[in-house]
Amino acid sequence: MSALAARTFCTARLDLLPLRAEHAEEMSGVLSDPALHTFIGGTPDTPEALLARYRRWTAGSPEPAVTWLNWVIRLRDAACLTGTVQATVSTCGHAPVAEIAWVVGTPWQGSGIATEAVRGLVGWLGRQEVRAVTAHIHPEHRASAAVATAAGLTPTDQWHDGEIRWHRSACTALDL
Repeated sequence: MSALAARTFCTARLDLLPLRAEHAEEMSGVLSDPALHTFIGGTPDTPEALLARYRRWTAGSPEPAVTWLNWVIRLRDAACLTGTVQATVSTCGHAPVAEIAWVVGTPWQGSGIATEAVRGLVGWLGRQEVRAVTAHIHPEHRASAAVATAAGLTPTDQWHDGEIRWHRSACTALDL
């Protein structure tokens, strides 16, 4: 797993940049709306708490068989950060698999940024030979379900902490 690292990649409108602790200040504003926590609970992090979290994430997983990959989403034309995508990669048998998550700040929701970023992430993971992708989505979170669907994930009958497990096998860059 250690050979896999977040690298910059681009989509039509977005630059996905490996997350750095320095992103915390701008991202604390992006993620400041309490409505972002409707389905996941909690409250927005303070800039200091977000900085500490980003430092933990960039230090990497304490488990050698797990790789944490995190990116900030930069809207190229506006030159601003709009959210994050992440993948936790481990192995199932001999094949790498990823659990993904995403969040886009309230001002940018509804503009297709999450869909574009997640499709880009799934394609990037496929180019890294990740064989399956999962996400966990609250059953009432229609917007996240739409993003997952657009990225080729389908809901399963499995639940985890009150969320539905979504799944996609055999990721490839060609079919996105």
